[in-house]
Amino acid sequence: MSHPVGNDLLAEVKRVTEALGAEDISTEEALEQFRVRYLGSKGLVKTYMEQMRHIPAEQKREYGQVVNALKQAAEERYQSAKAELEVKAEQASTAALDLTAPGEPLPLGARHPVAITLERIIAIFERIGFAVADGPEIEHDWYNFTAMNTPEDHPARDMQDTFYVVDAPGMLLRTHTSNVQARVMTTRKPPIRIIAPGRVYRNETISARSHAQFHQVEGLYVDEGVSFADMKQTLLYFAQEMFGAPKIRLRPSFFPFTEPSAEMDIWLGTDTEENRRLTKGTGWLEILGCGMVDPQVLENCGIDSSRYSGFAFGMGIERQALRLFNIPDIRLLFENDVRLLRQFASAF
Repeated sequence: MSHPVGNDLLAEVKRVTEALGAEDISTEEALEQFRVRYLGSKGLVKTYMEQMRHIPAEQKREYGQVVNALKQAAEERYQSAKAELEVKAEQASTAALDLTAPGEPLPLGARHPVAITLERIIAIFERIGFAVADGPEIEHDWYNFTAMNTPEDHPARDMQDTFYVVDAPGMLLRTHTSNVQARVMTTRKPPIRIIAPGRVYRNETISARSHAQFHQVEGLYVDEGVSFADMKQTLLYFAQEMFGAPKIRLRPSFFPFTEPSAEMDIWLGTDTEENRRLTKGTGWLEILGCGMVDPQVLENCGIDSSRYSGFAFGMGIERQALRLFNIPDIRLLFENDVRLLRQFASAF
């Protein structure tokens, strides 16, 4: 037997469901109002569901089906209207876009002065037959120190204090790219003619002259009959090509992996205030270290020192960049200041 309250609510829900199609949902505001009215926390669907307790038991099933039909119809209407509005918004946006208008200009990126300097160094040595070799930055002690005639108890290690890997005994951050020389000499037979550029690390106090991380390029030439004169002529060629220096000077020095060893200076002269400042009034500027490969280093790497000889050299790329571009402080190369970097957008 039907109940007046149940009959009235059933009829009301059916009328609301039929009226959904006539709702005007042509704007984002109207869409939100529709959602709140029908599907919101205080909307009609929830209100009708709460009326279930007033419906007689024999009409609950039918009433529940009618309310669920209202809910489904409201959700479908909402999603359909929402999709239509999104399509219209996209079409309006496309119509407003002028595809013939010029695009926004993109700023030209700048190459880092260290990268520019390195490529210039590589190009110079490639012209005389040197190939580029690479190696790991996290290196074993043997390649970094022992093979280079610097065993664990050697005092020369104090000159290159570095960072050690705690969980990997014997592993460290390389202090120079000499590790590449050791790896090449242990895997290739002479003649060997390479340069080894890369990032190196030293446990040093950061100052205007040094940094805990910097870039280096080393060179190595091993063959029969290689002499000190060959090294001098090679480095003179480099100095002339890189800096236009008219002459070089080799001063005796010490490196554990070369004997004899030397520091190389280039002649800048004292005709300008800048050159007098850079050379401390002498006219000479130190740019790299070099020497004949110590026979023990050759033997450590499996090369017969009675048959082969060689020379090696190494330089910090940052120091060459400072000279090449007249940059006053090495720390500027690590600070990423765009006022400095944008000057190199068209360099090299």
